[in-house]
Amino acid sequence: MATTTYFEETVVDQEGEHSIEVEFGRSSHYSGSPLRGGRTGSDSIYLKIDGKTVIMDLDTAKRFVEAAYSVGRYHGLID
Repeated sequence: MATTTYFEETVVDQEGEHSIEVEFGRSSHYSGSPLRGGRTGSDSIYLKIDGKTVIMDLDTAKRFVEAAYSVGRYHGLID
């Protein structure tokens, strides 16, 4: 699987009691490959949490990015 990782970190809650391993980036694993239902895979976003990986379809990836952007703007992290 060809990937480009943009974020890879152990994320710890504010009290320092709980943590998860998070990795986030792009993957070309399904790009051009036939999928169930007659669809063709595409280059998209992958998310890996505590060793479990999913590669999103493009509709889900778009909603994910829009939601992350909205939260970032709400907290003043994005201009």
